[in-house]
Amino acid sequence: MMQEDAPRRVAIIEDDPNVLTHFTEIVSASPSLVVCATASSLAEAQRIVQLDPDIVLSDIGLPDGSGLDFIPELKRGSGCKVLVVTAFGDRDTVVAALSAGADGYLLKDSTPEAVVEGIQVTLMGGAPISASAAVYLLDRLRQSEPVAVPANDTPQERLTPREIELLQVFALGQSYKEAARSLGISPLTVGNHVKAIYRKLAVNSRGEAVYVAMQQGRLRV
Repeated sequence: MMQEDAPRRVAIIEDDPNVLTHFTEIVSASPSLVVCATASSLAEAQRIVQLDPDIVLSDIGLPDGSGLDFIPELKRGSGCKVLVVTAFGDRDTVVAALSAGADGYLLKDSTPEAVVEGIQVTLMGGAPISASAAVYLLDRLRQSEPVAVPANDTPQERLTPREIELLQVFALGQSYKEAARSLGISPLTVGNHVKAIYRKLAVNSRGEAVYVAMQQGRLRV
């Protein structure tokens, strides 16, 4: 059995050797993380499923296909978290990644600190999204027609004012740490609120939570 304080195991799928080295160094520099495997193609990535990592950092544009096509297989095979790290920040790619089951979406030009924080937030059950990528998601939400809140929205299942505030700052592209600062609470408290939000809205990512809340008229941006 893995000790609670053991480093979390990270696998990296990236075809550019320089970028792969860059992210390997970022992960290796964090005492709470360890690189357990790397792959430069979908074919090589197949073995990652059997290694059962805690989280996979996956590029999208790979020599033998799209990393997005591999996300469902990763989720089914190991149940690990998947954090997309890519150079693509266009609207269609952001939405496609989240729809494929990605737990978060970071751009490759993110700072090392942002990458480590993104990994840690994802492992805690959150869904980090780069601010520039969140703009496209937010634009999509604004163009969607909200639907009525379900009639069975019992008091126990309603979002609290604090949970709505948290979704509001997430919709603006803020990270867990930024949201904690904005609301004057700890990152751990943010994580607890996020888990409650996911349960109430029946979603698995931050992007989904913002989308569903806006669709149901619970959140206005």
